[in-house]
Amino acid sequence: MAYFCHSCGNEQIFEVKVGVKVGRRDTCPHCGADLHCCKNCSLHDPSIHNQCREPEAAFIRDRAESNFCHHFTFKESDAWKQDKSAEDAKKKLAALFKNLK
Repeated sequence: MAYFCHSCGNEQIFEVKVGVKVGRRDTCPHCGADLHCCKNCSLHDPSIHNQCREPEAAFIRDRAESNFCHHFTFKESDAWKQDKSAEDAKKKLAALFKNLK
C-alpha cells in the first residue's frame, strides 16, 4: 500500500507495514503538514454534512489540522487523487479565447 500527504501529494513511508498507525503529532517530512487529520482519512467526504462517513464522529472545524479522532484510518493510494480541475478549466478557457486578442 502507498499513502500520500493531502497537502503536497508525496508518498509517506511508514516503518510498520501492517496496520499503519499515524500519531497525532506526525507530520509530512516533505511539507510539514499534519498527517493525522481529516483530509488524510479514508472516512473524509466533503460532500456530506459533517464531512465524515462515520456518523458518531465529532465535528472538527479545521480538516487539515491534527486532531484526536479515534476513527482515523489513513487513505490508501487509490483514494488519493490530485485535483487538477481548475488547471484544466483555465486551459480550456485560454483555448476558447485565444483568437480574440
